[in-house]
Amino acid sequence: MSHYKIEAATGQHIGDREEQQDRVALFAAPRAAGYMMAVLADGRGAGMGGQQAAEQVIRTARQVFEQFSPLTDDVDTMLAGIAQEAHTMISLVRITSGERPQSTMVALVLTPEGVAHWAHAGNSRLYRFSGPNPAFRTTDHSYREKLIADGNLSPDDHGGEKLSRLLINTLGGASANVTVTAGRHAGLKAGDSFLLCSDGLSPYFTDAELGAAIGMRSPREASELLIAKARERSAGRRADNCSLALVRLVAPPPEKKDYKAEGIRRAV
Repeated sequence: MSHYKIEAATGQHIGDREEQQDRVALFAAPRAAGYMMAVLADGRGAGMGGQQAAEQVIRTARQVFEQFSPLTDDVDTMLAGIAQEAHTMISLVRITSGERPQSTMVALVLTPEGVAHWAHAGNSRLYRFSGPNPAFRTTDHSYREKLIADGNLSPDDHGGEKLSRLLINTLGGASANVTVTAGRHAGLKAGDSFLLCSDGLSPYFTDAELGAAIGMRSPREASELLIAKARERSAGRRADNCSLALVRLVAPPPEKKDYKAEGIRRAV
């Protein structure tokens, strides 16, 4: 990846909840040089159930990515497999314990060929930015978005905001299979950024505000700013857990030419 290098950071805040049910991680692939993964899960359920569901997503992603090889495996198939395997494991907890743990998931993989692959289930989001400019974001698997897609609700109708918390697709849900929405973007370049976040962050910012914060700061600085601003804007609302992963592509430092005396010959 000579045309850019990767900078990344994660951030979390428990919000006004008694426990942190979000999980977020960054991974390298030991069998796939130059590949990296960011994954975020937002657990849902009483007690320890939500935490365990989110941890299962991260554990599954790590195990699968450690075995990934670009010689034999496909990135999109791998991401869908992570979601389905985590869904199955979380569902087994529901069957054996009587609890109903669930989790959302959003995952991003960057390849050394300059391609980004992502997949999500639920309302944890991925945003892509070109510099400070919003370029794309995933669509939540919520009842509100379903009504909009079916033409039964206007996107400008803020009266349906509460419906955004009603999810129609989660890992560990009642269906035997989970629906995974995948996407990709080729031609990555320095200045591109990706944000993965839970719904403890996304409601408090416009896409343009996120782009401005991310495009002008390092991932660590932007993470700290966004979490602090989300806490400020959520004051008095019993805010949810807030988690994010930021991945930014930056230009590599210029090569330093190394001139050695033995390499210089005098013209005669």
